Amino acid sequence: MQRRDDFLGHPRGLAFLFSSEMWERFSYYGMRALLVLYMVEYLLTPERMNAAVGLDALKRALETFSGPLAPQPFASQIYGLYTGLVYLTPILGGLIADRRLGRARTIVIGGSAMAVGHFIMAYDRLFLIALPLIAFGCGFFKPNISIQVGELYAPTDSRRDRAYSIFYVGINIGAFFAPLVCGTIGEMIGWHYGFACAGVGMVIGLVTYVIGLPKLPRDPPPSERRPPTAQSRAQFRRSFAVLMLLFTPSALFWAAFEQQGNTIALWAAQSADRGVDLFGWRADLPVTWFQAFNPLMIFLFTPPLVSLWARLARFGREPSTTRKMTLGCLGVAASYGVMALAAWTSNGGKASWLWLLAYFSVITVSELHFSPIALSLVSHVAPEGSRSSLMGVWFASMFLGNLLAGWLGGLWSSLASVHFFLLMGALGVVAALIVEAARRPLGDLMSSG
Repeated sequence: MQRRDDFLGHPRGLAFLFSSEMWERFSYYGMRALLVLYMVEYLLTPERMNAAVGLDALKRALETFSGPLAPQPFASQIYGLYTGLVYLTPILGGLIADRRLGRARTIVIGGSAMAVGHFIMAYDRLFLIALPLIAFGCGFFKPNISIQVGELYAPTDSRRDRAYSIFYVGINIGAFFAPLVCGTIGEMIGWHYGFACAGVGMVIGLVTYVIGLPKLPRDPPPSERRPPTAQSRAQFRRSFAVLMLLFTPSALFWAAFEQQGNTIALWAAQSADRGVDLFGWRADLPVTWFQAFNPLMIFLFTPPLVSLWARLARFGREPSTTRKMTLGCLGVAASYGVMALAAWTSNGGKASWLWLLAYFSVITVSELHFSPIALSLVSHVAPEGSRSSLMGVWFASMFLGNLLAGWLGGLWSSLASVHFFLLMGALGVVAALIVEAARRPLGDLMSSG
């Protein structure tokens, strides 16, 4: 347990976790900003389709379920499979950390695999080897570093929720600069240089983590790990039940949210007027720059939102955890209402990029009501000895959401934009209704822990 508080009133270990996750997210979001555009505009073109090992076989396998796939639907399904796998593998990464290797070694292995995967993305032939490497590396890295944040604090330390908000800002600083740096290099210089840039970011994050290890909670050696007791097994079952009640709304939330790197990127490229006039000089904003809007707004909006919650708490009016999650789901529905209005008013022409600014503003506020709140919830309810595993279970809801996001993204070419955006909004409404219906059983389960 860290006792020296010299990082914004928190243990110094938080600074290393903050920085490591910032660079890991830089690598992940840098690659993600380029992925669909790279496939649609480069890799899946007829002259290059056979360049990647196994790509034809994957296409044939997917076509047995969905019928013939043009490049855009095929790219969306690959995107969904990849991002889904990123959030399924944390179950394995959590189990390995809890049962075998401990969190620190599992994180180092995961970061190394991600770095290698990003670098070999520079070779078209190895495309389908690179994606699983990055996904499994992320699965080893992400749940364990998230749990280590909570382990810096005693169970009754009220700073835990604020620590996760600080940690979440670190995530989004990396995600903000990723499309600006990797995306610009990829679009302007070459796709493969952009992917290599993401690999450099992951190496920096891994080195930062290793340097910070002395400031982090130590993993107990295998000889000191106690077998689960009857009480801990009962607590695990209650915690698992809490996550299952929120599993479906989480999947629906992320299915809509993750269109940012998929169909929203395509809409920005095809249907947005990206022109900006600066002192009489007109230029088009690069498509990948729009992926920086969400993380930029995360660290702009987080301080006032957290301050608002603190003021409401003084009057006993701060929304509960589940109510915040409900508001997050409704917010994602509202964000797609903005996009539906943009598509409808443009009437088939180009819409101002300011519609995208409005969309990202609304969806960012919704994310702040959902994602960091869920991380804190999982850290709070998970029992000792199973924390990484249960964090992995929670990330599995994001796997299902990303898988659904990829499948729904395949409808982009066959649906009118207005109808597609309304469909995404409907997912948010359904998720909000499920969270509200689960409020009472959730309260009963958490109070009995």
